[in-house]
Amino acid sequence: MHSTFAEMARRHELGYQVTSEGTPVWPPRGDPSLRWLRSAGAGTVFSVTVLRPRGGDPRSLCLVTLDEGFRMMSAVEGADPAQVRIGDRVLVSWAPGDPPLPVFRPIPA
Repeated sequence: MHSTFAEMARRHELGYQVTSEGTPVWPPRGDPSLRWLRSAGAGTVFSVTVLRPRGGDPRSLCLVTLDEGFRMMSAVEGADPAQVRIGDRVLVSWAPGDPPLPVFRPIPA
């Protein structure tokens, strides 16, 4: 994990990079020509599947398109995994850890 991303995550900020032209870059890279920005954290579920681990609770695995234009793989928590749908609006949240990991929660309609 990139150290700048990790530091931003510790502050519960979703960091991403952009090129000099403003094109979003994900995942973060060590390229010094890329500039760091903070995402508002809102996005739309682009694809979703339900993982059903043996002996564990089902959970979602999603590809989320952030409003800034990049996509990231994560999970939607706080909702029945079987009810998460493509097109659902979500907002970043943080799973415990060091650094915390970005997950998403549904935005109420």
